[in-house]
Amino acid sequence: MSNFDLVVIGGGPGGYVAAIRAAQLGLKVACVEGRGSLGGTCLNVGCIPSKALLTSSAKFAELKHLAVHGISTGEASLDIAAMMGRKDKIVGDLTKGISFLFKKNGVESIEGWASIPAPGQVLVKNGAGETVLTAKNILIATGSEPTPLPGIDFDETNILSSTGALTLSEVPDHLVVIGAGVIGLELGQVWSRLGAKVTVVEYLDRILPGMDSDIAKLAQRALTKRGLKFQLGRKLTGIEQTPTGLVLNLERIGKDTTEVLEADKVLIAVGRRPVTRGLGAEALGIKRNDRGFISVDDRFMTSVPGIYAIGDCVPGPMLAHKAEEDGVACVEMLAGQPSHIDYNAVPAVVYTDPEVASVGATEDDLKTAGTEYISGKFSFMANSRARSSGETDGAVKILATPEGKLLGAHICGAHGGDLIAELVLALTKGASVEDISRTCHAHPALGEAVKEACLDVLGRAIHA
Repeated sequence: MSNFDLVVIGGGPGGYVAAIRAAQLGLKVACVEGRGSLGGTCLNVGCIPSKALLTSSAKFAELKHLAVHGISTGEASLDIAAMMGRKDKIVGDLTKGISFLFKKNGVESIEGWASIPAPGQVLVKNGAGETVLTAKNILIATGSEPTPLPGIDFDETNILSSTGALTLSEVPDHLVVIGAGVIGLELGQVWSRLGAKVTVVEYLDRILPGMDSDIAKLAQRALTKRGLKFQLGRKLTGIEQTPTGLVLNLERIGKDTTEVLEADKVLIAVGRRPVTRGLGAEALGIKRNDRGFISVDDRFMTSVPGIYAIGDCVPGPMLAHKAEEDGVACVEMLAGQPSHIDYNAVPAVVYTDPEVASVGATEDDLKTAGTEYISGKFSFMANSRARSSGETDGAVKILATPEGKLLGAHICGAHGGDLIAELVLALTKGASVEDISRTCHAHPALGEAVKEACLDVLGRAIHA
């Protein structure tokens, strides 16, 4: 028996950050992770490896366009094994970094699969047997996993989840991506840049559901120009494996027609679902909603006192940084400190080229709610830094109250994931578009597009 103030189940972004913050606050903490390496889905088979491959594939794609800069190169070649090796080294270095942070902060890392036989107890199973930990509080941070389609199972060879799409040993001739969300577009662009024909099939009549529709249209236009092909308003009804590859059966939404699409690899990227199996949640009476997410109150407590949950396994945006904020807020409140998260100010970023970034309300949200608003937009085509770097696709879009208080901000463009940070801070602090427009922005810089979009809201953009 080992006694702890807090046992965290799951070593992903939410879990490991919560464990470190709790230790900083003086709690005796253990973190149980069964994967064999810390960092969860994000670090091992999600955010980080995908960004490594996006970076590598972008460098390969850039070679085709260097002539405009007066640079000539010979014929480029691909070494997929080396590219994957670089990705794996980045992941390995970062997981070791979390282990170091645990040691530095006094968090006990325990490898094994955890369940909760009773409140205040965590049963850990691993190769050495079973151990029971006792804890004043238990924090569930078990994350999420790819959602399969009914009747279609992942084999990670031909029918891929995001995990399989990160480990292909060669470039497929034709990759079909089912789902035009963040994961599908990012991984689709990786393999498109490396030479695959990529077709993205989406049930809805638009890409990036949940993002501002105007910005999504700009993104689709730019991604099409870069080689992705889109088939929208289509439902996948089945996949047949033939001696020559895969045959996808599609149904046109709203039309009594069907289509056939041939591919040699299919990536299913229709979303993610919470991982709660094996915890013993049902036996304990931990309530979940109809989608399987654990229900929590405003202090992240489940229906069982002393057991908390955060991140992807509770309702809300399924984002690594949201999970981190959940974890910090949860343990700070456990330690008796005030803490709060404004979920309206949690940014979302798609790391394609161009990047898509969003925070706050979309125009679609405001129209649906009947909220009065004013808006402004500034194209990167009119930004001198974007022109000089050849990154002119997209725009910054700002939404505000008629009085000028920021309601939402949306970007399609180079480095949008970095540019959005200024607007997240502004939204968090209740800043107005006047405040942002009166802030001096360096020249020449992409950030000037943010200032100009705010000026456009006020009807006085200088460079539009």
